[in-house]
Amino acid sequence: MTKIKKKTKKINDNIVTFPSKMNSGEREIEAIVFAAAEPLDIDTIESKISKKIDVLKSLEKLQREYSSRGINLVCISNRWSFRTSENLSNLMSQEKTVEKKLSRAAVETLAIIVYHQPVTRAEIEEIRGVAFGTNTLEILMELNWVKPQGRKDVPGKPIQYGTTNDFLSHFSLQKLSDLPTVDELGSAGLIDSSNIDNAIFGTGKFYKEKQVEKKEDIYENIDEMLGGTLSQDEDK
Repeated sequence: MTKIKKKTKKINDNIVTFPSKMNSGEREIEAIVFAAAEPLDIDTIESKISKKIDVLKSLEKLQREYSSRGINLVCISNRWSFRTSENLSNLMSQEKTVEKKLSRAAVETLAIIVYHQPVTRAEIEEIRGVAFGTNTLEILMELNWVKPQGRKDVPGKPIQYGTTNDFLSHFSLQKLSDLPTVDELGSAGLIDSSNIDNAIFGTGKFYKEKQVEKKEDIYENIDEMLGGTLSQDEDK
């Protein structure tokens, strides 16, 4: 009578199995290091466990057990901690947008450029009454809110700065003449107009141009009205 051998197929699964054959002391060490907020030295670990065992030997055993896993037990400067395996570190990267507030110097510089453009660095410093670092302008240009706008026709030919279309888009403005005046900002409670230097907001060209456009429209309407009145008188 022949015996039939049954072939059994070993099924591999993806379930992570943690180190087996661990004594209670090793389990305590594993738990303590895993839960620690920072790497621990051997003395600290010894003071926390309830059993008297060779902590270093236990740590080295755990280190070998975890060497091929997603997390490894590592020792840096005699301190032990669990860390993500180096070849999996790319999975832990995360991109996020960090919002940073502009410094007071950057805000004031931007306001001066907005309301006085095109304006030179020297003119900005004169209005602010204080010199500012080069990085202040660089920050505004990195945001693409400010850009060079030619050179002023004076000795030295200094660079002039003005705002960009990205500045208008960011602040939902159709054109520079839509910018609020210092009085409007004060009425809206955005600034304390009683304690702010109005020179920062100035009277930029766009305000003058807006006023001129309004005057021209008024005159055109008057001309039309006068023309219509004269025509009526002639008919009579």
